[in-house]
Amino acid sequence: MPQTKIISVVNQKGGVGKTTTAVNLSTAMAACGLSVLLVDFDPQGNASTGLGIEQQDRDSNSYRLVTGQCSAQDAVTSCIVPHLDILPATMDLSAAEIELSDLERREYRLADGLGPLDGVYDYILIDCPPSLGLLTVNALAASDSVLVPLQCEFYALEGLAQLMTTIAAVRTNLNASLAMQGIVLTMYDTRNKLSEMVKADVRGHFGDTVYETVIPRNVRISEAPSFGKPVLMYDLKCTGAQAYAALAAELLKQEKQAV
Repeated sequence: MPQTKIISVVNQKGGVGKTTTAVNLSTAMAACGLSVLLVDFDPQGNASTGLGIEQQDRDSNSYRLVTGQCSAQDAVTSCIVPHLDILPATMDLSAAEIELSDLERREYRLADGLGPLDGVYDYILIDCPPSLGLLTVNALAASDSVLVPLQCEFYALEGLAQLMTTIAAVRTNLNASLAMQGIVLTMYDTRNKLSEMVKADVRGHFGDTVYETVIPRNVRISEAPSFGKPVLMYDLKCTGAQAYAALAAELLKQEKQAV
């Protein structure tokens, strides 16, 4: 049975387009005919909302999975996107940081929980919380690689250094095979010189690790979650939707070359 590739979408800063990227990239990959699971591992549950999953339909969720109260098979639910399933989140997950600290294999609770799904999906994407706590460490310990959405703003690189240190620590202590999938620049404003400067700066530091595709600031991307839809279903022709389709194509081409 083919192995499932697990990618964590991580940035400890909020408001950088992390959940938007997780939702729309997984949608675009599913649109390519791949079987994809999105794990909502952020207590805010925005990825679940963005795929139209109501609160009352989240009884089996990522919190119950990592605390051993349900199986991954029970927690997974279908959504409005063909070929895309979601493992939803609720606010209960915020308590997991404390509860997991006393449990056995506390850093591997998510990895153990997702184990039975290996080979069921082509890809599993994990939408991580905006912090570098135990939940994010669990996601990194469960993953093959890390995708970092990076907002085109002044302090972007500063926060990235801290994230790279955490990734290196997880690689050393918990998951030696954890790789960098890539960095995707988000909220790019063509009218803003700062966006261009940040793009040049990040490419200068990280070279080919940075995707060619850049996600623009786009009002349709912001509107889509309030309708419980990814932007690719809300307005396929808008620049935001086209950018996420291009990002998926670039990532899948990268995967093909790696093989």
